[in-house]
Amino acid sequence: MSRKQLVVIGNGMAGIKCVEEILNINAEQFQITVIGSEKHPNYNRILLSKVLQGDSSINDIVINDWSWYTEKGIKLYTGETATRIHHGDIQSVETASGLRIPFDILIIATGSSAFIPPIIGVNKPGVISFRNIDDCKTMIDYAGKYRKAAVIGGGLLGLEAARGLLNLGMEATVIHNAPYLMNRQLDLASAELLQKELEGQGMRFWLGKETDKIIGRDRAKGIRFTTGLTVEADLIVLSVGIRPNIDLAKRSGIDTNRAIMVDDYMRTNIANVYAVGECAEHRGIAYGLVAPLYEQGKVLARTICDEATPPYEGSIPYAQLKVSGVQVFSVGDIQEDKADTAIQQYDGIHNTYKKVTMQYGRVCGAILYGDTDEATTLLNLVKKKAPISALKAANSQAQDGSSPIDIEAENMAPRETVCACNAVTKSAIMCAVVDNGLNTAEQVRDKTKASSSCGGCRPMVSAVVRFALRSGKDGAQETEPAICSCTTVSHQALKTAIQSHSFTNAQSVRLALNWGKMNGCRLCNNAIQYYMELKHPQSFTAITGVDNRLTIHSASSAIRSQGEGFNSVWLGEALRSIWSQASMPTSLKVAVSSGVKTPIGILVQDIGITGSPSGWELYAGGHMELPVKQGQLIGIVESDIDALELSAACIQLYRERAYYGEPLWKWLERDGIVDIRELLLDLEARRELFDHANRPNLQLESTERIGEVNAAVSH
Repeated sequence: MSRKQLVVIGNGMAGIKCVEEILNINAEQFQITVIGSEKHPNYNRILLSKVLQGDSSINDIVINDWSWYTEKGIKLYTGETATRIHHGDIQSVETASGLRIPFDILIIATGSSAFIPPIIGVNKPGVISFRNIDDCKTMIDYAGKYRKAAVIGGGLLGLEAARGLLNLGMEATVIHNAPYLMNRQLDLASAELLQKELEGQGMRFWLGKETDKIIGRDRAKGIRFTTGLTVEADLIVLSVGIRPNIDLAKRSGIDTNRAIMVDDYMRTNIANVYAVGECAEHRGIAYGLVAPLYEQGKVLARTICDEATPPYEGSIPYAQLKVSGVQVFSVGDIQEDKADTAIQQYDGIHNTYKKVTMQYGRVCGAILYGDTDEATTLLNLVKKKAPISALKAANSQAQDGSSPIDIEAENMAPRETVCACNAVTKSAIMCAVVDNGLNTAEQVRDKTKASSSCGGCRPMVSAVVRFALRSGKDGAQETEPAICSCTTVSHQALKTAIQSHSFTNAQSVRLALNWGKMNGCRLCNNAIQYYMELKHPQSFTAITGVDNRLTIHSASSAIRSQGEGFNSVWLGEALRSIWSQASMPTSLKVAVSSGVKTPIGILVQDIGITGSPSGWELYAGGHMELPVKQGQLIGIVESDIDALELSAACIQLYRERAYYGEPLWKWLERDGIVDIRELLLDLEARRELFDHANRPNLQLESTERIGEVNAAVSH
């Protein structure tokens, strides 16, 4: 069987990350060709500032060297520019040198370029941007000839460039049009601390200034502001934003806005053509940070390989300044007009600052200056929209004198992400340490890629390594609270014990597990009976005295555009038939609607199922209690039968994995929506769950039987 031709336009971080994911899924499915405009192999653009500052060499930031492409059988064209995409009966990419490369599937990963502001004289020699290795080499070359440098732009990249110029021996002046530095990521208090520190390192600043003109006859000699003031500079670095590279897509008939428009699976409007990274615009946002680009790449890789995957639903961007001697972290909404302040702390002795913001009682943003050890924890809280009660005091110290970051590493749940760029969890790091005899964060980086991209998570990676060395793999396991005051046994321990032993009744369970109060209470006795019902569904059909049942509300009116109706009544009746005799961890509400004209609160139910132009949409985890929580999309399927299978499998998974008394939304948060989606969208796993749900009750084991039920309900 011949392999499909996969062509990737772009040899940067997003495109090659997607290629890596594809190779991990199925290395034999595609013949891969990569077209790169730079004359270098794949490298970490984020770490260019480290090269400029003298902390790393160019070889140090190479992610995949020349040999990697050869070993993986990838055809690589460097120094080559794609000029047109031909789609239709014959699909190919045309390049500036005249190559015509055919494709079955095309990924556009052209990235972005520095935005060049409309300043008079901006094209003069001595004016450059800071986006690639060649720019880095130019700055190093200029530092050997000239003394004065100016950076236009006081954001992340501008400050990193200025710090590098200082390291090269140049005088560095930063010009910024806002009243304070990093105004998109910091508040005034943290920005002033940052400015004071950088001034101490030798940096100079002109804030609130607009550049009118680059002065100099034959080459740049300085900057004139709109106020008439001038600043001398032999080298001027532009760092005022980025512009997605979309000219190729525009010329080729691909829909663009600010960037190339893609859906939740990174598909463009052209069949077999996808876009990923800084050149892609998803739900109106074009991301310029590495973590979102990697998240997109994983979804795209699974989509291209025809693997079940949850959709890409957007990312929570965060920023971490990479300047020696300075620690700055920012995530989420931190401005006063968007969020309220939950915590604000300033330590003048240690020169540290911390601010955490909230919306509707949920963590929505954070700033750390001077000490970023809590960055990973706060990032996870913002991603989960955790309640303010989840925050811990910044100065918490263990009695044995452990540092705050070691406490955070120990308390972090095993499934929590440590390295957001590469999606590496605490558990993965701990297992790597224990299974491979690793001792350092550098060894873990080489094994798992944790901290290999932006490097911002390095302190937490080191803390998790220390915890793994202290506790072993057992430390990666969750510590669960007891079910109730009658026992020290947790829900998970009770479930495991019941699954592993042949208990005949609740009393035998309590005896075997050394219950503190041998008669138990209503809560723990019901929990025991519920877990026994899961193991013996035909013997234990109800929990005595407890009404944890499924409630279904169905409504029907919408019709598909093709003329085929959504049979919400049948779907509701089929679900009711399956679950009429089964207990739930807690009362479960399901709403089924044939379309938007009869919404019946789909997004605020435990399970909400509705018809849409794309098919049946299944949402889970909503509730109407304050604060109201909106359900999350689990998946979209086309037929009524598939909708029954997906929704029944979701309910069965909830019954099997949730703890007794645990609402569905809380189970989703604990188990992780991404893992749950991946399992439910895996066709084989979903059908197995459906069979488990169906066997003791309705026995819907064939299409013919479902047709019989359909006919019965209709009449």
